[in-house]
Amino acid sequence: MEEMLISRQVPVHSMAEAARLFGNLDENAETLMLRTGARINTQGSEIVVSGTEENVELAITVLQKLLDMIRREERIDKSRINYAVELAREGQADMIDAIMQDVIAITARGRQIRCKTLGQREYVKAMKKNTVTFSTGPAGTGKTYLAMAMAVVAYKNKEIERIVLTRPAVEAGEKLGFLPGDLQNKVDPYLRPLYDALYELMGVDSFQKLQERGIIEVAPLAYMRGRTLNDSFIILDEAQNTTTEQMKMFLTRFGSGSRVVVTGDLTQVDLPFGKKSGLTEAVEILRDVDGIAVIELTHRDVVRHELVQAIVRAYEKFEKRNAPERR
Repeated sequence: MEEMLISRQVPVHSMAEAARLFGNLDENAETLMLRTGARINTQGSEIVVSGTEENVELAITVLQKLLDMIRREERIDKSRINYAVELAREGQADMIDAIMQDVIAITARGRQIRCKTLGQREYVKAMKKNTVTFSTGPAGTGKTYLAMAMAVVAYKNKEIERIVLTRPAVEAGEKLGFLPGDLQNKVDPYLRPLYDALYELMGVDSFQKLQERGIIEVAPLAYMRGRTLNDSFIILDEAQNTTTEQMKMFLTRFGSGSRVVVTGDLTQVDLPFGKKSGLTEAVEILRDVDGIAVIELTHRDVVRHELVQAIVRAYEKFEKRNAPERR
């Protein structure tokens, strides 16, 4: 027997609000219809949703959450719509609001930074609660950016006195010796993503002033040896490219009043063949230690272009199929 089709209306405050919801060339509405199986169109000051009862209920639940986001001046895109539909299907529609409640930080241009997924929310909670937080996951999950936002907020709140950002300078297809300039010039390309994020969070002038005063330090991991860092927020990025020795060295650098965040993507290790990642080992060894949290983000937490999620999933499937052939 055919399922009965129904039609329901969702009121909107204005046609401008409906236009923002539907997106450029109705791409948001197309995504929502594709994901829910319901038909969606406008009729005067209402959005009309039609289809099977199950599909209509799902679409309306997500529509109402998306309208709440728009009314809070939040940006709507395909990745957010897809994630909202996933949560609603799982009976976790209320979590859509919970994720977006707290403003983590505000950029130099006044843009509010909020969590966009449940995984990101757990990550932020872990950084607030623990002395050391490990975050693993694919590109685009916000591992580094959220850590830097938390570091900037901690400094502004006078919780710490310094921000230290570091990366291992691993040669991934490029030879450091052939790059121009002194050692700092040679490693700067590896640190550029950290500079870019700080420029957005703090503004170029503020960042440069704090860097000149030694309050913010962006340096390769080798510069950490032999130091003790007190009252600091220390971030080790791209940690999958550390060796066991480097990771142990780094994790014994922080002193009293400091917090540490270690981020990395365990699927993108650029170490020489046969060399175990220090991040992989550290997560195994330290997972159950009090004061240390391990947050594992997945393709569901990717907040870049929705195609990035598809790319990450495709690579995950390929690597699982070919696992016996790989090291």
